[in-house]
Amino acid sequence: MKIIRSREFTASRPWGAIDIASMNGITTRLHWTDEPYEWHVNEGQEVFAVLDGCVEMRYRENGTERTTVLETGDIFYASVGTEHVAHPIGPARILVVETAGSV
Repeated sequence: MKIIRSREFTASRPWGAIDIASMNGITTRLHWTDEPYEWHVNEGQEVFAVLDGCVEMRYRENGTERTTVLETGDIFYASVGTEHVAHPIGPARILVVETAGSV
């Protein structure tokens, strides 16, 4: 049993996280950040839900870079092979569900 107050969570470094659950090879983690990540492709699918703050999500689709702003409550789904990078607009808390060991 866990109760996590996501708005109270901070980390000592950008993209610091706490593990919430690991179920059948899928992890759920809460991240805090105020700095961009790096362009990457996950080994599997990824669900990225903004719990607090705003994030500019950049992704490549058919070789074309696109961008969208995710606000609190918005969800980004990256299918296998989707190259993407998250740029928070100020501090943000993000719930990430992905294959264990993904980048």
